Amino acid sequence: MQTADIGVVGLAVMGENLILNMESKGFTVACTNRTTSKVDDFIQGRAAGKNILGAKSVEEFVASLKRPRKVMMMVKAGGAVDAFIDQVLPLLEPGDILIDGGNTHYPDTERRLKKVEEAGLLYIGTGVSGGEEGALLGPSIMPGGSDAAWEAVKPIFQGICAKTDSGEPCCDWVGGGGAGHFVKMVHNGIEYGDMQMICETYQMMSQGLGMSNEEMHAVFADWNQGELDSYLIEITRDILGYKDENGEATVDQILDTAGQKGTGKWTAVSALDLGMPLTLIGEAVFARCLSAMKDERVAASKVLAGPGAAFDGDKAQLIDDLRQALYASKIISYAQGYQLMRAAADESGWDLNYGGIALMWRGGCIIRSAFLGKIKAAFDQNPALTNLLLDPFFSEAVQNAQAAWRRVVSTAVGLGIPMPAIGAALAYYDGYRAERLPANLLQAQRDYFGAHTYERLDKPRGEFFHTNWTGRGGNTSASTYDV
Repeated sequence: MQTADIGVVGLAVMGENLILNMESKGFTVACTNRTTSKVDDFIQGRAAGKNILGAKSVEEFVASLKRPRKVMMMVKAGGAVDAFIDQVLPLLEPGDILIDGGNTHYPDTERRLKKVEEAGLLYIGTGVSGGEEGALLGPSIMPGGSDAAWEAVKPIFQGICAKTDSGEPCCDWVGGGGAGHFVKMVHNGIEYGDMQMICETYQMMSQGLGMSNEEMHAVFADWNQGELDSYLIEITRDILGYKDENGEATVDQILDTAGQKGTGKWTAVSALDLGMPLTLIGEAVFARCLSAMKDERVAASKVLAGPGAAFDGDKAQLIDDLRQALYASKIISYAQGYQLMRAAADESGWDLNYGGIALMWRGGCIIRSAFLGKIKAAFDQNPALTNLLLDPFFSEAVQNAQAAWRRVVSTAVGLGIPMPAIGAALAYYDGYRAERLPANLLQAQRDYFGAHTYERLDKPRGEFFHTNWTGRGGNTSASTYDV
């Protein structure tokens, strides 16, 4: 009986394409699906004549796998993953490996890993990025979980993943616990931020400068040849140049309400939990929420007036300013994302390779860009780098773009065009570089109404003081504050 190197559960878009990718790299793959008719359709269709084994039951599926069995779940995140684990665990043996390749929230991965390891098996939670095309031709893969599982799956994962121009695989072991899915979550949060900033740039060009789709198409094509060279700039170029069968620009026919699957929200919530100022990604999530309030916005547009101003400056200068502002804001987005990963690693005891993560994102994934090579170089040079903005390359790049960045944000405010993500990026930069912020007044306010205490500039850190601001409060203070 022919046996398979790995089995994949779930024949939706990502599952099918990953299976075909694995088979094309020389691996025999078993597959199954809850709706068994999909197995027949796949085996007789796209998988016909290939080293792909279809199974109509979980028992048949498990029996077709070489030991140690490697079972990759490509099913919808949530209850479906737990249900399949419960179904398959009794059929597996110690040393077998369960892999969750979906967009799972990392605390769920940590819970499942504990359960599976207690049963004597190994567990991997891996991010897989790149969409349909990436799954088929080479995704970015971010695996974490049971360390002992890595060597068994490494040849397959590094065989099917995207490669950099120099041939390095865009896949490496991220770390224990839920580290793989955490890094994928941050990847998706950065993706939210990148997309929102591009959309803000598009709105300024379209509404602020009155540019046509053809003109914007040409600008994004030009930008894709420089420091902004990336997948998202590339597809924006293509979208702006696309016309339907009637010669109409398809982008203009699309309703302006954005959807989301939750990974951006998870990133923002994790940042709040860890006390990290992930302001740009948070604004990108809220921008999608605001876009979804379409009916309210239409009604509000008839009541609430804006400045009514028109741009009367140098159009070519503002277009170049937009390029620089987008680049500087992109640096901020990654700086914040890496700070979040470092905070999570410190709390969870993960030993993350930050340069290696940038390498994993160089190809195959949605945020792939030439820019990531500079991030890898920064962490290779200084693995203990606390913030990308402190790396010489990035500090100089932001400094060089600063004047253009400020002109863009001030112009947007004057024209009444919202730039929540790019504006938040600039505010973060100004806050991060500030030796003194107004939190002294904020802490005084907290002490005034709640006796929450404060530290003093002229005393050692860790000593807390309370002032009886009104003369009526006494000397009793509340517990000290968290920072």
